[in-house]
Amino acid sequence: MLLTVLMLIVSQDIYSQTGKVPPFKMIRADGKLFRAHDLPIGKPIIIIYFSPDCEECQKFTEALLNRIDDYWNASIAMVTYLPVAKVNEFVSKYKLNIYPNIFVGTEGNSFFLRAYYNIQSFPFVVLFNKDGDLKKIYEKEVNLEDLTNRLKAL
Repeated sequence: MLLTVLMLIVSQDIYSQTGKVPPFKMIRADGKLFRAHDLPIGKPIIIIYFSPDCEECQKFTEALLNRIDDYWNASIAMVTYLPVAKVNEFVSKYKLNIYPNIFVGTEGNSFFLRAYYNIQSFPFVVLFNKDGDLKKIYEKEVNLEDLTNRLKAL
């Protein structure tokens, strides 16, 4: 019982910064740990929660890369829950390693971001300004035109 209470207190502390970039962790395709605070400072942040096997996620990634010139001033964290091997396949397929502003990895079975945002569908996209303040959440359908316009307005 005491352990349950302590876990609830700790989890409430973790979730207390609602409206800011959540303190997520992921293992990148190269096997290195990457944390939210590793994102470059002073740039808008886009978190994309995805599944490498998801057809919509693949289409979204292709569309995003076709407009990558609109996204150079943002840091993009692409996070999945699937194993590093799947992350590697996805990174290779879309040549994501050539983009210095895109960070791809897996949170594994911690499901921190999934629980934090109660993610039900993929892709799930969150936009933050350069100060890490939440600006927009795209839950069911990601309108790339809207995302691009909001990013440009930051």
